[in-house]
This record gives sequence, structure tokens and C-alpha cells, in this order.
Amino acid sequence: MKLSFSKYHGTGNDFIMIDARELSADWSEMRVSTLCDRRFGIGGDGLILLTHAVGYDFRMVYFNADGKEGSMCGNGGRCVAAFARQLGFIGERFEFIGADGPHQAIMLEGARVKLKMKDVTSQQDVGGFHFLDTGSPHVVMMVESLDRFNVYETGKSIRQNASFSPAGTNVNFVQPENDGLFVRTFERGVEAETFSCGTGVTASALMAFKAGWISHDSTCQVRTPGGLLTVHFRSTDRGFEDVWLEGPTCHVYDGTIEL
Repeated sequence: MKLSFSKYHGTGNDFIMIDARELSADWSEMRVSTLCDRRFGIGGDGLILLTHAVGYDFRMVYFNADGKEGSMCGNGGRCVAAFARQLGFIGERFEFIGADGPHQAIMLEGARVKLKMKDVTSQQDVGGFHFLDTGSPHVVMMVESLDRFNVYETGKSIRQNASFSPAGTNVNFVQPENDGLFVRTFERGVEAETFSCGTGVTASALMAFKAGWISHDSTCQVRTPGGLLTVHFRSTDRGFEDVWLEGPTCHVYDGTIEL
């Protein structure tokens, strides 16, 4: 069976995109992890299926690179909206459903996409770490000299900390700069640092405001190794509402692969 796919990335966070609306296939852990393998497959931080969803434009089904179905992926959500446009979906706004519920996506000029994230109503201290859920679980830690920081070793140890067992957590390392943030992320499911993480950037911006690392109460510019993202939010007594993740998407190429 030949599988048609598209490759996208959002600030270096790369995904295999598949139109699965009329496709019948087995998405086992082995198959997905092989497709995401950078030596033996297509390569990607994850794989995303676009499927039918009653009452929505489409459903986003996200798999981590390890082949397991994952929680929400912010950059993946922005990229799947761009993929929907490539497939011929009409309009400047889409409403789709992901692992954590409904999302709105607004198509902007220059292949930029603005994605509405879930409201965040709580931040916890778990095992001595700042922890919050932005559709995926995240630890946020401020460090100095982030460009020289060992993200892999420290991120791996926190990801495997018993406090987050059994699912584990993503880990974001944050350095305030130029009235914004520099963020590097260790992602579970990839089990390595990625060039960018949308839910992680969102978590970092919200935590940075709550902790007083930044002063803006509505917009935060975030630099990642893969590029620049913007987080918009509104701080309320209940937490954070009207949370949006904005940034570029890139359609890299289309292809087919034999399953």
C-alpha cells in the first residue's frame, strides 16, 4: 500500500501529515515510530492524521515519534490547519478537535497561523517544580546561560522523575531576554530536545508572567532554536484565558511511501 503524505514544520518542530478522512490503515506504534524515524522512515517529531469530526471542520489525531498517541501539540495544531488549507478547506478560520478538546485556528498572511489554546486554570508545585498543563503537561524552569545548558541530561532526569509517573512530563528551560523569553524544550515521546514546542512555549510564557519573570500581561515573544513564536493571553482571577499561539508554518514537501 502506498501512503501519500505531506511534511510540515512549525519553527523546526516537524510533522508527517496524512489526510486520513477516507483512509483505512493500521496506525500501530511500530508503524508510526518507523515512519517518524529519521534514518529508516520519513522522519519527524510526530505524525498527524486529519480525519472527519462531526460538528467540526476536522479532527487532529497526534502521535509522538515513539509511536504512541499523544496529547495536544501546539505547533502540530498550527501545521494541521495549514495542511487543511492545502487540502482545499475553505475559509480563514477553522474549528477542529484535538486530544484536549476544541481549537480555533486563524490563517494569517505569510503562512502564519494563530491557534487558540485551552484555558489554564491552575499551576502546581509538583516535586519542587513549576508544573502546568496547556494541553500537554509541562515543567517550566528558569536557568541562566541557556545556550550552553545541557537540556538533554537535565530534561531527561526531570521527565523521568517519579513525581510525574507514569505518563511523565515535558520540560522547558527558560531564560528572560529582550523583554521576552528564550525557551528550549525536552519533549517526552521524542525523548530529546526539539527545535520548538508549541504547548511548551505557551506554558513558559504563562509561567513567566505568573512568576514575575516578564511584566507583559497580554503578549510574550518567545525565541526557540527553530524560530520565533508569540503567545497572547489574558490573566484573570481564574488563571489564563484567551490563550493563543501564533507563528509561522512551512510546507516542506509532499511524497509517497510504501507501507
